[in-house]
Amino acid sequence: MAPLRILISNDDGVFAAGIQTLAAEAAARGHQVTVVCPDQERSATGHGLTLQTPLRAERADQLFAPGVTAWACSGTPSDCVKLALFRLLEEPPQLVLSGINHGPNLGTDVLYSGTVSAAMEGTIEGFPALAVSSADFHWREFGPAARIALDVAEAMLTSGWREGLLLNLNIPPRPAEAIGPLRWCRPAVRRYRDQFDRRVDPRGRTYFWLAGEAVDELEAAVASPADWPSDVAWIADGGVSLSPLQPELFWRGDTATLPTPQALPIQPIPGH
Repeated sequence: MAPLRILISNDDGVFAAGIQTLAAEAAARGHQVTVVCPDQERSATGHGLTLQTPLRAERADQLFAPGVTAWACSGTPSDCVKLALFRLLEEPPQLVLSGINHGPNLGTDVLYSGTVSAAMEGTIEGFPALAVSSADFHWREFGPAARIALDVAEAMLTSGWREGLLLNLNIPPRPAEAIGPLRWCRPAVRRYRDQFDRRVDPRGRTYFWLAGEAVDELEAAVASPADWPSDVAWIADGGVSLSPLQPELFWRGDTATLPTPQALPIQPIPGH
């Protein structure tokens, strides 16, 4: 296909091997690649924006493949995409990519994920956007994931990227020859058994470190086709999970089951 203008961001920071591999793959295919990503680890920052302090951005081309223009930004992943779109880029991108994340973004992880939020910022601004994650925190062979991400993005652009569609792609931690097929998947409803580890610093002051583990996915009524597997289950089987998302958060349940406004016990405000 014709060369694309691609914006790439992430939440693992400018030194992460995942984003460097993704940018190198895109550049090797002849695309015009600009990276604008955090200057340090910004995982699990969700869709946060920096409002009370200034943003700083410095060139970081030397960390990436030849031909890639790169900026390291002091803000969140969403800050990075906003700054790129409205200040740093000379022309708007034709595709926004985020990743490759060092770890999965499955099910309700997407609500916390800086990786998905960076891509979502692209979707909100009207650009085709894809978030890609390697579904294991310790896996470091990002080449297959980069190739799959670019293959999927290019094919979707060729077929016609639907307006308002965000794609969330997860790749199983396997060598290329052992990766299973790609399937459309529904996001699982995933909860964590949160644990706060209580510790004491060298000055005798108490602090807490958030830890925890995912519990089994929960069944829930979803809008996706009944024959779609959950993303958690498909990744566990070794396949590539692709989930269509959108910025709208409106509840998909039966609105007729909600109580009327008059039935809600809200006290009247004096003078109204």
